[in-house]
Amino acid sequence: MKRIGVFTSGGDAPGMNAAIRAVVRQAYALGLEVIGIRRGYAGMILGEMVPLGVRDVANILQRGGTVLLTARSQEFLTKEGRAKAAEKLKAAGIEGLVAIGGDGTFRGAMRLLEEHKVPVVGVPGTIDNDLFGTDYTIGFDTAVNTALEAIDRIRDTAASHERVFFIEVMGRSSGFIALDVGLAGGAEVIAVPEEPVDPKTIAEGLMESLRRGKSSSIVVVAEGAYPGGAAGLLAAIQEHVRVEARVTVLGHIQRGGSPTAKDRILASRLGAAAVEALAGGTSGV
Repeated sequence: MKRIGVFTSGGDAPGMNAAIRAVVRQAYALGLEVIGIRRGYAGMILGEMVPLGVRDVANILQRGGTVLLTARSQEFLTKEGRAKAAEKLKAAGIEGLVAIGGDGTFRGAMRLLEEHKVPVVGVPGTIDNDLFGTDYTIGFDTAVNTALEAIDRIRDTAASHERVFFIEVMGRSSGFIALDVGLAGGAEVIAVPEEPVDPKTIAEGLMESLRRGKSSSIVVVAEGAYPGGAAGLLAAIQEHVRVEARVTVLGHIQRGGSPTAKDRILASRLGAAAVEALAGGTSGV
């Protein structure tokens, strides 16, 4: 193996740039060339590829997002699209791939391996932390800390106005962000997709808090925990009890920003390990 490719796909996550940097540096330490594939699978199909040297990845360790850009590709979901991508890889002399992303990214990479025998190694990069086989994914720690900072600020105004705040965080099918930020932020209620959410039970709990003299509360809701997210849950609760409440949707702020030290180190270790695995003949992991 003389030349490998690296790309990011799906939702961006803080620390992806640190992983790209580690891939390039480790590859050159092992005598391998690196080609960066821009815009994920969409760019792979179009042949959007650039050589990456050590100087090309200088000063990106601390940057959020991904310098290789990311996109979703409907065409890659077809056999014809994947065949186009494989041809572009072959034409560029790419003999192995490092795929940085989440479950959708990995499913696509495995299709390339199964259908076109392209060696691939995945680097888990998603703020959702919902990939089997890894304790933490790149971007999760940063997303939690970003959400926590926002919740700490919201708690100040919630206490001042004696209100309940329903705060929606990312997680359509995974409650890891909601759970961690809720615990760290001292939330009175945490709603996650993995557990049934009963508006009546939550309403009773909030009323009990009021009876105990607690005039403000924080309810953290993963976006997929209840139909309509935090706003939908509040509307359902207000069918049982009227509370002075506001909804805040944190949204894409959780994806951005400089990665934490933990995410930088995790990304660097995973990126280097991915290259070592490819160079050693390991694939499909």
